[in-house]
Amino acid sequence: MIEKASKKTARVVEGKPQADDIQFDLTLRPKTLKEYIGQEKIKEHLHIFLGAAKKRRQPIEHVLLYGPPGLGKTTLAHILANEMGVTIKVTSGPAVERAGDLASLLTNLADNDILFIDEVHRLPKIVEEVLYPAMEDFRFDIILGKGPGAKSVRLELPHFTIIGATTRIGLVSAPLRDRFGMTYKIDYYEPEEIEKIVERSARILKIPIEKPAIKELANRARRTPRVANRLLRRVRDFAEIKADGMITSNLAQKALDLLEIDALGLDRNDRQFLLALIEKFNGGPVGINSLAAATSEEEDTIEDIYEPYLMRLGLLERTPKGRVATAKAYEHLNHKAGGKISSKLL
Repeated sequence: MIEKASKKTARVVEGKPQADDIQFDLTLRPKTLKEYIGQEKIKEHLHIFLGAAKKRRQPIEHVLLYGPPGLGKTTLAHILANEMGVTIKVTSGPAVERAGDLASLLTNLADNDILFIDEVHRLPKIVEEVLYPAMEDFRFDIILGKGPGAKSVRLELPHFTIIGATTRIGLVSAPLRDRFGMTYKIDYYEPEEIEKIVERSARILKIPIEKPAIKELANRARRTPRVANRLLRRVRDFAEIKADGMITSNLAQKALDLLEIDALGLDRNDRQFLLALIEKFNGGPVGINSLAAATSEEEDTIEDIYEPYLMRLGLLERTPKGRVATAKAYEHLNHKAGGKISSKLL
């Protein structure tokens, strides 16, 4: 059974930000589209839209970014603000609890400013409904008072841009999705792109690292920039204590093995998740409810954290009847029906 993750035992390969990521994310975050590595088609589109908006001296259209955590949605939002030369204010869906909270945010924006809403799919329904006219007509209708004495007040808003980010595009309501002029899927990166990101981060942080070690880190970083940067920091610590500070390929392998991250970037939790699917449910198909109960994980955690990367690798499939472990998953775990899992993996 998988041990339920806690804040104190956050997974190294998790794409969601952790407490010690904040400072480094700010240090390593690219400031322009030119500095941003990967997502080439999206960058090409944004370059055109930014140029057109600047030429018209208008704010860019509302933008919706979706994809697994750690791929750079927040970074792109900050880059758009920087490229437009405007201020960006950051909030999240759960933080905007009432219509008054949204009114406070919007009325404090200046013309062309950007409001970035992370986890936009978690906006309360009542807040989402008053956001519609704000996005369309730059006005905000708010009810003051209660009962017979209540009155509606219309606030005129500056022309602003909403950038929404979500890991669960299916949970964003159709009316809200329709109000975004541009929607982009941020996908997993290619290994070569992750290598460039590791090399850039090592240069900024002044970490001595050999080329083969960069490749080793990139191969186990789950094609996710945030994970790549986190692994770089962990391996740097290992190098400073166990060696002279230089990260070699051999040292990187030892450090990552110590962290129990295998050649595909799976950690102990991933492997135990797949093993539970194989041994408790004969490889599936099994419903998400049953799988969550058997692994002591929340359904959202399975869908947001485990499944995207396992499906990307072809180790897991979603079918109409439920989740299924693929032949590749059996092979990776060195597991056969009635067989045993390799002790090296667990």
